[in-house]
Amino acid sequence: MTDAGQRRAVVFCVGNRLMLDDGVGPAVYDRLMADYLIPDNVQLFDVGCMSLDMLPYVDDYDVVLTVDAVDGTGDAPGTVYRFEPDAMARHSGPEASLHDLKLVDLFDAASLMGFEAEGYCLGMQVGNPSPSEFAVGLTPECAEALPLLVETVVAELYRRGFVLEKKIS
Repeated sequence: MTDAGQRRAVVFCVGNRLMLDDGVGPAVYDRLMADYLIPDNVQLFDVGCMSLDMLPYVDDYDVVLTVDAVDGTGDAPGTVYRFEPDAMARHSGPEASLHDLKLVDLFDAASLMGFEAEGYCLGMQVGNPSPSEFAVGLTPECAEALPLLVETVVAELYRRGFVLEKKIS
């Protein structure tokens, strides 16, 4: 759906800030909000987990992008991934979100209601998906790779026609 012909995008930054690398989505949200001018046709959300409460966004926006931590890829912590929702569909293991509801599940439910939008997932291989204690921040490998993930989000939006301008410091 568009407003006056203008395409709209929503970005869900998924994760738990208190669980070390699981907070990669919220860390991307913080960096985008601090470093970029967000246009009116792009909405960013810092969310804990995906939920079916997000169904209306699939109807209201043309592009739905999630940013999340991934595990089980066998690649080094900090490796950045881009995949379509079906690439991480209905299974655990490589490229699986650390959260129960995946973007593909949201899109499956939305399609049953007649909603549709483009959907993409961006993620980062974590170094420590389950710390033994609450810990805010990212492991050094993920912290070092965070700018690449932020740039990947900006580039993915740009590929879809959404321009985020860097703030002048």
